[in-house]
Amino acid sequence: MNVLHLLFTKDGLIYQIAKNKSIVEEKSYFSDEEPPENFLLDALDEVLLKQRFEEVHVVSALNSFTLMPEGFSDHESGFDLIAFNTPVNKENEELMLSVNRKFNVQFYYTFPKEYYQKIKALSIPVFFNFSGEKFLNTISFKNNKEIHINLYHNQCEFFAIDDKKVILYNNLDVNSEVDFLYFVMFTLSKIGFGINETKFFAYGETTENETFISELQKFVKNLKIVFDNLPSKNFILN
Repeated sequence: MNVLHLLFTKDGLIYQIAKNKSIVEEKSYFSDEEPPENFLLDALDEVLLKQRFEEVHVVSALNSFTLMPEGFSDHESGFDLIAFNTPVNKENEELMLSVNRKFNVQFYYTFPKEYYQKIKALSIPVFFNFSGEKFLNTISFKNNKEIHINLYHNQCEFFAIDDKKVILYNNLDVNSEVDFLYFVMFTLSKIGFGINETKFFAYGETTENETFISELQKFVKNLKIVFDNLPSKNFILN
C-alpha cells in the first residue's frame, strides 16, 4: 500500500511516502525568504501528482486552533472560538475537529480550503488530524509538572501537564532563542510551575534547533530529549 503523509507548518510543507510501512521518499518545502505566490499550493500539486496513493494522512500544525473539553458539542461556534486566538476566514477555511480521549480534550482547527479540496479531489481515503492532538497522543506522562515541547522549522508546540491533566497548549513561531526562552519562562510564571520542580521533554527538530535546546539547558535542570527527527524516521510522530 502506498501511503502519503503530509505535514503543513506555518511556512512549509513536508511529505513522506510510505510503501508497506517502509519509507521510500521524504522531502520538505520551505521558503526562507518572501515566498512566491502560491508557493505551498504549487508544492502540494507536485506531491499529489507523484504517483497513485491508496491513502493520505494529513497533519496540520498551522497556528489556527482552540482547545476545548472533550464532549463540547456546539460545533457551530468553532470558528468564533478560534477567532479569540487568531483571525479566521470562513470562506477560505474548513473547520476541523480532532478529539483526544487520552486527556479528554478536543481541538477545533481551521485548514485552508484550497489544500483541503485538492487533497479530497483524489477520491481516496483521507485522514486529517491536528498536530497538537497527534503530539498529545504520543506523550508518556507521570504525576509530575511536565512541559512537552515539539520543535518544527521556526515553530514549536508546547504542552503543560500536571497530575495527568492538560493545563495549557500553545503553538507559536520561534525565530530566535530569546523569543523561545521568553515564551517558556513567561508560561511557567503564569501557570505556577516552578522551574526546578518541572520536568521538560523535547521532541522533533531538536538538532535543527540545537541552540534553543542548549539555551534552555542553562535555565532548567530536568530536560530530556525524547527523540530527534531524522530522515525517514519519527516523521510527524509516526
